[in-house]
Amino acid sequence: MSAGIVIIPTYNEIENIERIIHAVFQLPSTFHVLIVDDNSPDGTFNKVAELQKQYPEKLFLEVRTKKSGLGTAYVHGFKWALSHNYPFIYEMDADFSHNPNDLEKLYLACQNGADVAVGSRYSKGVNVVNWPLNRVLMSYFASVYVKFITGMQIHDATAGFICYKRNVLETINIDKIKFVGYAFQIEMKYRAFVNKFKIEEVPIIFTDRTLGESKMSGAIIREAVIGVIMLRIRKIFNKL
Repeated sequence: MSAGIVIIPTYNEIENIERIIHAVFQLPSTFHVLIVDDNSPDGTFNKVAELQKQYPEKLFLEVRTKKSGLGTAYVHGFKWALSHNYPFIYEMDADFSHNPNDLEKLYLACQNGADVAVGSRYSKGVNVVNWPLNRVLMSYFASVYVKFITGMQIHDATAGFICYKRNVLETINIDKIKFVGYAFQIEMKYRAFVNKFKIEEVPIIFTDRTLGESKMSGAIIREAVIGVIMLRIRKIFNKL
């Protein structure tokens, strides 16, 4: 029985993609993997297509025409996963900042009653490796800011390592998701919170990438700051 499908969005992840796929398929539980690639110039999707021969019926690939943002990649993947009837649907980065072994922890949390299991960097102290102090502080206080504005008691609101039960994604109407970066991760959790789903934080250690380039930008940060306020306003006026 499959433990669900792990959605991994990619753009120029040729240094990491083969290793991350092998790592997921070596886990004790049977996870499937869906790569959503934004037509990477470095040929990431070609490597995935090669690996599909090694992992038939377990490794899937969707190639989009251009780079369109993390949030839209995940929404694309969510729709694919729902149409293929997966009971558990995961978000995970390709760069090993999320340890594939921790997928088992997220799976267990959802098996034991969580509707959304969040791989949390901050639920038990600060568990981040190789980030500069300014990046750690920005990320940590972003979650404090989200708590203050939304009332959502989550220590790591911008986390991107998550397991959703399929009924969560069916309920929150993913077609209405507005944001693409950090704000996307906040919006997904907030919609689950508003719909009274049980969100459980699972402590993990987050390790910054050692290969490839970060996709972080000032525009993504600005979207998150403004987006949280917009989410709260839409909730107040029943427009969420």
